[in-house]
Amino acid sequence: MVQQFMPLLPPPEWAPQARLWIGFPGDPAEWPVALEEAQHQVAAFAGAVGDHGQAVTLLARSEEDYKTALALAAPTVDVQQEPFGDIWLRDTGPIGLLGPDGARALVDFDFNGWGGKYLMPGDEDIGARLAASTGLPCRHVPMIFEGGAVDTDGTGLFVTTEQCLLNPNRNPTLDRRQIETLLAGALGLSTMLWLGDGLLNDHTDGHVDNLARFVAPGVLAVPQASAADDPNSAIYEDAAERARAFGLEVARLPSVGRYEIDGSIVPASYMNFCITNGAVIVPQYGAPNDAAALDALAPFFPGRALVGLPSDAILRGGGSFHCMSQQLPAAA
Repeated sequence: MVQQFMPLLPPPEWAPQARLWIGFPGDPAEWPVALEEAQHQVAAFAGAVGDHGQAVTLLARSEEDYKTALALAAPTVDVQQEPFGDIWLRDTGPIGLLGPDGARALVDFDFNGWGGKYLMPGDEDIGARLAASTGLPCRHVPMIFEGGAVDTDGTGLFVTTEQCLLNPNRNPTLDRRQIETLLAGALGLSTMLWLGDGLLNDHTDGHVDNLARFVAPGVLAVPQASAADDPNSAIYEDAAERARAFGLEVARLPSVGRYEIDGSIVPASYMNFCITNGAVIVPQYGAPNDAAALDALAPFFPGRALVGLPSDAILRGGGSFHCMSQQLPAAA
């Protein structure tokens, strides 16, 4: 058990949100194939958020991308130009905190391109720039950390993977206990569930938001393989076993299964859903379990629309809806 040092902590994603930031793809080096299709899929994602009653900002990295985004965006979407490297704002954007009195603040961490693999100008300070745009106080924490590496149910309980947070390409001088202590001070963490590996071939080194997500306090959703050739079957079972041993209720959701792009296995996951005020946006891949994933999530989000949207072109860049977005909590 780690002592909590701050009264402020990230609310669960299902708590009210003031705004959702979404990154708009435009770098041909990241999408040498299907860039235009990825842009349409991201614009549809932003439009679904806005159409269900939430303020949403689509961020474009250049003037050319801004014009493209503006042409594709729904009237409910605010489009802004803001330089960044890659679209995965879950990992580079600021993390919102909320206090029991409704006070809000932001935390911004250091970023090293997912362990030095993808270093792009603009990613190192996009979090600070977005935080400054809110007018809220923001604290910088000198630790390599990405928002997609953890998930929380809003009680101070977090979940992560050993593959990511203990990876020597992030904070090689920090051990498990030191990482927990730093996150206690920065994010109000009180308890951490450590899962093992993330999905096969995930360039983030196993971000938990592709593997396991909280859907209610103390309830962790974990995929379950439905075919013998699912490359992540053992990873899913290990995660579910660790969560149960920790004392959590585990909700099993269908896995996408074996999914390949150009002959290579890629980390397609329904767990990369994005919870917003009016809807839960769930990636769809043209896979057999697409509809079943929506049905499995629906009982946890009464009052929200379950919206399945294509994400296969976005996946070519390495992630999906949750990875490319970051929410700003609403004041209580």
